[in-house]
Parts: sequence; C-alpha cells; structure tokens
Amino acid sequence: MAPRVLRTVPEVKAWVETLQKEGRRLALVPTMGFLHEGHVSLMREGGRRADVVAASIFVNPTQFGPREDLARYPRDFEGDLGRCASAGVEAVFAPEPAVMYPPGYQTYVDVTDVSQGLCGERRPGHFRGVATIVTQLLALFRPAVALFGEKDYQQLQVIRALNRDLHLGADIVGMPTVREADGLAMSSRNAYLSADERQRALALSKGLRAAQALLASGTRDTGALVEAVRRELQAADLREDYVEVRDAERLSSLATVAPGQTARVLVAAFCGATRLIDNMPLAG
Repeated sequence: MAPRVLRTVPEVKAWVETLQKEGRRLALVPTMGFLHEGHVSLMREGGRRADVVAASIFVNPTQFGPREDLARYPRDFEGDLGRCASAGVEAVFAPEPAVMYPPGYQTYVDVTDVSQGLCGERRPGHFRGVATIVTQLLALFRPAVALFGEKDYQQLQVIRALNRDLHLGADIVGMPTVREADGLAMSSRNAYLSADERQRALALSKGLRAAQALLASGTRDTGALVEAVRRELQAADLREDYVEVRDAERLSSLATVAPGQTARVLVAAFCGATRLIDNMPLAG
C-alpha cells in the first residue's frame, strides 16, 4: 500500500495525534530522498522496533553551503514512495521549504563539541542546518525511535547530542553502513560518479579496512592508521579532504587507540568533483 503523503505541519500533527490515541509506537526515518537500500534498511528496522514507520523526504536547504549542490542534489519522489511502500512505511512527510522555514523563521540549533572538525570544519554551517531540521522533525513527530545510518557518523553524534540535551525523548538508533557488494558505501551522491570514478571510489573503503587490519596486527599509533588510508586514496588519485581517527563517542582526536577503546577512522575525499565520506569502527 502506498504511504500517505503529508505536506504540512497541521497534517503531521493530526496524523501523530491519531497514533497517540491508538497507543501505537512510532519510528521515524528522516531522509533527503533519492532513497537507496541503506535508507530502506532503516525503515525495515524501524518496523521491527515500532508499530508504525514514518519517513521524511526533504532536501534541507540550510545544510548546504553557498558553493554546494542543493539544486543538483538528485531527486526521485515517485521512486522514493515506491521504496517506502516496499519497506512498510505508512506516512511520508514531504514539505516544501517554506513549510519548514516560513517567512520570519529565526530559530536555529547549534550543537557545539561533536560538530567541530571533520565535516563541521569543511562545511561551515552544515551541522547547524542538520541539527535544526532534525530538531523540528523530532519535535513534530515525537517518535519513540528515530533511525539514522552510521555512514554519516559525525551527523549521528550531533543528533544524539541534540536529542539528549533538548529532552526530545527519542531512542536514536545508528545502523551500520550498507555497502555495495564491492564495499562502496551506499550514498545518494554515488549517482554523480562516472564508471571510472565509481571504481576509484573504492579506495575509501579499502583504506578504512587497511587501517582496521593494521590495528588488529598491533599498531595503535593513529598516525600510522591514517597513513594506511592515505596510501589507498593516493593510489586511486583521490583528493583527500580529511582522514582522522577519533573517539567513537566524543569525537575527540586520538594519538593512539588504547586497549579496550572504541574509536572510528573517518575519511572524506573528492573523486572527481564528488565529495564522498565513509568511516569504520576501530576496536582497541
């Protein structure tokens, strides 16, 4: 069955009020559309954790910088609705920008510590936009659970912080990155890649796995782990944006990965004109 499409805030409020009266537990999956199997996996997991699943499809203008690809961002609304239907989504919130940012809008959310460095440094204002729209969605839907992919790992930590600090009450679930058979992390931006670039982009996941293997062999120095990733990027002629090892929860920089410590190795690189990100866990 096709999901119900909600376009306005009053429609969302009325729909959520009905769920609450019926005592149904809600899972929310916020997206920017052009859905792939990674998004669908979040929706299916939402169905396992709640009675009903809603998704949002909204290309959020406030998280794009002035030189970024808002107008070019891929869109396929009818295809997205089909994927939502296949995953059992009951409602899709697909507002116009003016619904979320009407004339006179002036309230934005800044999450300070975990938004520093990494994509926060390279894309000024990005996480302010992410935090603002996710706060709006959590406040509107008041879901029991909201699901996000770990591919956008810094974003996930930003969302966990705002949900906790603003007492929004959702269980924020981070799901493992869904990958193509050859290891490439699924991303809407993969659609920008040529066939040659698509092959070269595998250097991100290859480099991350090399860092994992190096740590498993006993190398704890993060400089050496970073260099393992960089070698793969350079071999594929990708332009590094950053490669870093950070604490998995606080996202603080690490000089070494201590025994028992949970960490993440994170990478961003340009493959042609397309900026790609990826990360993998490191278990000390």
